[in-house]
Amino acid sequence: MAAMTAGVSVTPTLYANTPIEDKLGELLPLRKLGKTGENITMLGVGGYHIGWTSERDAQEVIEAALQGGIRFFDTAEQYGPGTSEERYGKYLTPKYRELVFLMTKTQARNAKDAQQHLEDSLRRMKTDYLDLWQMHSLFTPEDVDSRMQDKVLDVLIKAKESGKVKHIGFTGHQNPFAHNRMLELTRESDPIDTVQMPVNVLDQSYFSFINHVMPELMERNIGVLAMKTLADGRFFATKEQANWKTDDPIIPNYISIEEAMHFVWSLPVSTIITGAEKADYIRDKVEMARSFVKLNEADRLALVEKVKDKALAGNIEYFKQKPA
Repeated sequence: MAAMTAGVSVTPTLYANTPIEDKLGELLPLRKLGKTGENITMLGVGGYHIGWTSERDAQEVIEAALQGGIRFFDTAEQYGPGTSEERYGKYLTPKYRELVFLMTKTQARNAKDAQQHLEDSLRRMKTDYLDLWQMHSLFTPEDVDSRMQDKVLDVLIKAKESGKVKHIGFTGHQNPFAHNRMLELTRESDPIDTVQMPVNVLDQSYFSFINHVMPELMERNIGVLAMKTLADGRFFATKEQANWKTDDPIIPNYISIEEAMHFVWSLPVSTIITGAEKADYIRDKVEMARSFVKLNEADRLALVEKVKDKALAGNIEYFKQKPA
């Protein structure tokens, strides 16, 4: 397992190191988003937390992210449901739409629902276009087949052709073989611009997205959006700042949050999408982004070795599909 990142090299063109500013100040370093031609900030705001935290905290997170140089904002129609998108429509798009890369997702299982989700998302977020729209939360290869048969991808493609969406992609956190199935079915037409998936130092323990999915994404120049970089918080027994505890931590006290984040940024990901229910949490991640220095392969593998025993003991990320 220690060799899990050995074959994944970071393409130098992922990084745009020249400082860039807009009217709000200096942006975080930019990375290329695959074949899209877009450059996005190396850190993005996860919309799930925007939907469940208090409205005041959500507003403060959005504002702190903008002040910290983040310009990538993720959400999905079911976060809330609808609440996350509505808060972007109140606190993000009215003043800052032209400055940000805005992405949402649909978990629709058929074309009719997907089209309705798109119209509702645009309305809630008070925008007439999305920078990225993704088919959300693929579960299994069979789930992929079902959504494809019910023409969900066709709706995404038509939305892109109409100009309501600039780029399209898909997401999932349970099973990399669902991702593989979608990549297989779209290999010839190649409409997929981005893929969102778990990327973390423990990923090799079971259903590894780094091993099974990332190589093809690199080959096809598809942008990688990393999530679950801290295994949704369960890398640690406690997170005192977040007032959070668990009886089932994965790798408590093995590595720091900064090491976990820097491990992922050292792989060929376009951005890390991070959840934050308080403004201070997003500020902490901004500082980690600004302090980032790419780890070489030996350093990455050293971090893998630190958690190897936990992986061998069967400690898998809870969000992945469990063994039969």
